[in-house]
Amino acid sequence: MLKGLRAAFHTLGCKVNIYESEVMEEKLRECGVTIVPFDSPADIYVINTCTVTNIADRKSRQMIHRAKKLNPDAVLAATGCYTELADEEVLKKEGVDLVLGNNEKACIAEALEQYLEKGLCPVRTPIREFREIERMGLSRTHEHSRADVKVQDGCQEYCTYCAIPFARGRIRSKTVEDAVREITVLSENGIREVVLTGIHLSAYGRDLSGDDTLLRLILAVNAIPGIRRIRLGSLEPRVITEEFVSGIKAADKLCPHFHLSLQSGCERTLKRMNRHYTPEEYMESVRLLRKAFGKPAVTTDIIAGFPGETEEDFKESYRFAEAVGFYEMHVFKYSRRKGTAADRMPEQVPEDVKTERSARLLALAKEMSKKYREEALGTEEEVLTEEAVEFRGGTYMAGYTRTYIRALLPASYGANAVVRGRMTGFSDEETVIFEPEVQ
Repeated sequence: MLKGLRAAFHTLGCKVNIYESEVMEEKLRECGVTIVPFDSPADIYVINTCTVTNIADRKSRQMIHRAKKLNPDAVLAATGCYTELADEEVLKKEGVDLVLGNNEKACIAEALEQYLEKGLCPVRTPIREFREIERMGLSRTHEHSRADVKVQDGCQEYCTYCAIPFARGRIRSKTVEDAVREITVLSENGIREVVLTGIHLSAYGRDLSGDDTLLRLILAVNAIPGIRRIRLGSLEPRVITEEFVSGIKAADKLCPHFHLSLQSGCERTLKRMNRHYTPEEYMESVRLLRKAFGKPAVTTDIIAGFPGETEEDFKESYRFAEAVGFYEMHVFKYSRRKGTAADRMPEQVPEDVKTERSARLLALAKEMSKKYREEALGTEEEVLTEEAVEFRGGTYMAGYTRTYIRALLPASYGANAVVRGRMTGFSDEETVIFEPEVQ
């Protein structure tokens, strides 16, 4: 019934959502569906939504409305975290035809066939009732060289500002064997770099019996012949122990690029956020990584204007981020999420104050990022090429170093090549010129 139809996807949010959209596209292709760009005429539109902030909610609704305008007669399906928390609203108010839960995306083909044949929507199972990760795998990706692979889902941390545990359910992990099997197929299809990702990656394996740990997973992926690089999604600083760092140091394919979620550098604010570490413990995690890897790229997320954050609290957080010296820092203004503890806290910070504090953090982030790139000039590195780009009237290949610095090098190398050389200068604020070694 699906053969010959056209489907268009729009994905909001995190790497997990991106991975799941690619899996859904692959499932539909197997049924004879043609995947077309989102702005193209389509018979089916799929919006994979996000709810991490109020802005994400609004963008999710906007994309649903946009799809309806593109083709009012098309089947409109929605999935993702926003729809997980607001499925009745999405079905009744937004006019979506079909809603799929976060643990039901692999069944998209069956759900669409049932809707087209009988006008029926699948019976929803609350996300909190799932104890095992949805069985899904990816064999190909839109990227020529890199693939995000979801190895973990769910979160049980219940940070006071976050609605994601309600939208993603309990911790659920893919076994090491299943992950290795999937990544092996991706490598056979040309993928050279894999990003191990999850909703709470640091909790990987806690729900599994046996020795399925994040360290064992990394080492198992490191042994896959076709894979040249491994990156990790967001980690909690608590996972960065001497034992863990010593273990991952043995994985020669692991890139020295670590995203450690911070959220605030103020101890008082961290406690109110229900984050289970102190600034001192966070700094110790960074110290361990730098001791083992030299000058790794350490990146983070930080929130401006959490309820009750005073000017002195903010300055403490700012000074801490400055002391760490991040390569990249993603800055978010605190966003109230209905149903969370922070939404009910007094002393909500005014929007103009959040905006001003966010701007100061963004300026600091830009300064630290520039400094990290400048210090990398002249060092020997390795670039994995990804795509051809135009620069100063010529064509170059663009790719990323192991520390995730964007680099340009001669177009003659083509895509998906691993090239050694040196970073010699800047083409713009965020990109370096890379001079390959003479072969």
